[in-house]
Amino acid sequence: MVQKPIHKDEIMSFLNSWKSGVVGIGEVFTKDDDFILAAKSFISTHYNFNEGNVLFKPTFTKEVIFRNNPEDALSYFVKGDITEDNGFAVKPWEKIDLLDINIINENYYCFCMGVFELFPLSKDKSTKVAFTFILVRDKNDDLKIKVHHSSPIM
Repeated sequence: MVQKPIHKDEIMSFLNSWKSGVVGIGEVFTKDDDFILAAKSFISTHYNFNEGNVLFKPTFTKEVIFRNNPEDALSYFVKGDITEDNGFAVKPWEKIDLLDINIINENYYCFCMGVFELFPLSKDKSTKVAFTFILVRDKNDDLKIKVHHSSPIM
C-alpha cells in the first residue's frame, strides 16, 4: 500500500466511478455484449483483491453472506455460481445516486458511509442501500475497497 493521505475529492471520484461501473455493467449486459469481462474489470478497478484480502458483504445475500474472493464477487454482480445470486449489476440500473456521504480519514485509510439510491432501468420503484466502504491505496496509488458492507434500507 502507498502511504499517502486520501483526499475527499479522490473519494468522491472513486464513489462516482463505482456507481458508474455498476451501471456500465448493466449497459453492456443489455447490449448482449461481454458483461462478464466488464464485471471482472469493474471488480479489478474497485476492489483490492489483487493485493490482499477483501471483506465483502453485498446488499442482497441470505444464504452465502460474504463474497470475500473475486470469483464470488463476480457471481454476485452478474449471477454466477452461487445459487442465490441474481446479478446485482445486470438488473440493470438506469442510474445510481449518492446520498448522505460521511467520511473519516485516519492513518491512510478512508472510512466512508452513505446511501446509494438505485433506479432500475425497468422504471420500478427505486431501492435505497446503506453502504460502508473502507478504502486504501494500492501499489499503483489507486483507491480500492478493502471492506464493503451494504444492506437495503427498509
